[in-house]
Amino acid sequence: MFSSPRTAVFLGMAALGLVCSPSYAEQTIKATLLMNTIQLNASDVKAGTVTFEVSNAPDTGLKHELVVLKTDLAADKLPLKNGQVSESQFKKMGEVEDIDPGKSKRLTLKLAPGRYVLICNQPGHYSMGLHTSLLVTR
Repeated sequence: MFSSPRTAVFLGMAALGLVCSPSYAEQTIKATLLMNTIQLNASDVKAGTVTFEVSNAPDTGLKHELVVLKTDLAADKLPLKNGQVSESQFKKMGEVEDIDPGKSKRLTLKLAPGRYVLICNQPGHYSMGLHTSLLVTR
């Protein structure tokens, strides 16, 4: 049936790899940073590689950032110290900093299933409402 034992082993390993490999998604989320909120074009994604296309609205007049934290806390319940979220209390997945008004940056992360909070952690911005939740499912 097979021309050699090597071919049979190769085909068997290839089939095993196809059956056992996890089905991780590659998705893109658009995040728009406004004066008093973060708008996402999706509130949930599948586990895997997620690229955030982060845009700071041109009319904000403020430099923003986007920080991705893994936590079960509600987006509006993170503890503050001196007007900022203490990022070290959470599992920080990644961030993009210093996004000028009207500009965009990208952030690609590998996210496991769970709950995440996305914030702008410039002083006072979290309290202004710059936070939102993201659910990552299997």
